[in-house]
Amino acid sequence: MTKSPSTLGIILFIATMIVFFVVYTFFSGINYFDISLKANAFVLPLLYAGAAFWSVKVYWNTHRVVKFKDAFKRAFVPMFIGGILSIFSIYAFLNFADPDAKKLLNYQYVQRQKSELDTEYTSARKILKHQKDIDELDQKYKERLQSFTPTAVKGKDMLTASHFSGYFAAILIFYVVLSVFFGAFFRTRTIHQPEETNEA
Repeated sequence: MTKSPSTLGIILFIATMIVFFVVYTFFSGINYFDISLKANAFVLPLLYAGAAFWSVKVYWNTHRVVKFKDAFKRAFVPMFIGGILSIFSIYAFLNFADPDAKKLLNYQYVQRQKSELDTEYTSARKILKHQKDIDELDQKYKERLQSFTPTAVKGKDMLTASHFSGYFAAILIFYVVLSVFFGAFFRTRTIHQPEETNEA
């Protein structure tokens, strides 16, 4: 595999898009949102962490002295390049190439939110014993349901440019934390220098 962080970033971008299109091609049905969520939560973090580790490890193997900033850079650059290119590409695809996929994701997102609300309501109602508390819970549930009416959810879009910016900001935190960890782990703690002996 390449030793260049930039090239590794391009490889990460390609790998990310492969994961995206595998989910898009084979799982864009009733579980499209859930499977996309799982891919983003489990598959991609492992992929990016593995690439960052490889990038720093290769550099560490070939350099006697490794500074924190060098190790940090070797971990961060591939993830940043792969991540930002992926975000732009996925945003462009969902908003311009296949808006129907975007509509499906938005619809399933709303349905998931409503399902979670129903589950929370049912669980809470089972443990309440006093009628006053039950009536209060019922009222709050009815109020929350109003946010799921056709009128309320019409035009609701979680895949806008501002939302994607927010997602990437959260991802950047992950990149920075991981890079700090690898930077601290791989940095050379002591710079060994040849010992000089003075003859009398």
